[in-house]
Amino acid sequence: MNKKILIIDDNEEIISFIKPALEFEGFEVDFAIRGYEALEKIREDLDIILLDVMLPDLNGFDICKQIRKNVNCPIIFLTARGLEEERVKGFLVGGDDYIVKPFSLKELILRINVHFKRTCKNLIKKERTKLDFDNISVNLISKSIKQNENIIDFAKKEYEIIELLCTHPGQVFSKEQIFEIIWGYDSESDLNTVTEHIKRIRGKFKLNNISKNYIKTVWGIGYKWESSNT
Repeated sequence: MNKKILIIDDNEEIISFIKPALEFEGFEVDFAIRGYEALEKIREDLDIILLDVMLPDLNGFDICKQIRKNVNCPIIFLTARGLEEERVKGFLVGGDDYIVKPFSLKELILRINVHFKRTCKNLIKKERTKLDFDNISVNLISKSIKQNENIIDFAKKEYEIIELLCTHPGQVFSKEQIFEIIWGYDSESDLNTVTEHIKRIRGKFKLNNISKNYIKTVWGIGYKWESSNT
């Protein structure tokens, strides 16, 4: 099933610029050029909403408040103004991200994919609370990893990498994808931190006599979680 995006923007040139690119990426795209029209198109199965701040009939912040009464999908504000107070207001009314016009399609698609992957991860956590593998278990509620009944001590980012990979067994994630999802595109760290964290994870597995190599390196591509449960 295609991922669904709703673009809310009164600038039809921007819509014609964004819509084909998102459809090429595999998204199902709908749009509205007025606030009231947008509210009629809000539905629970939307995956992402791109919302212009300045619309001719309704303010984007007010629309966001209305959307949040019924829909929890990520909302990315689009605006020609990048003032700090506007960004803060956008987050306070329920927005998840803020991108200033003009923007590149590459950046927009990157941000959309990051939010979509985070949403997928949250849905998986709601459906499952614990994952059991050969000799370890991952508790998605307590954020802990046990070998038998003994908790293995992992740092926050180390645990988040394990959770990302083990909730998508067999799926290959590039270092770039892991970095974007765990650290965020605006982090001051770099891709080398992904390598170092995975090295530390493997070291802790080895230290706890876990011989199975759960995190496999796919050379030239990235990493994946591999176990008898895949």
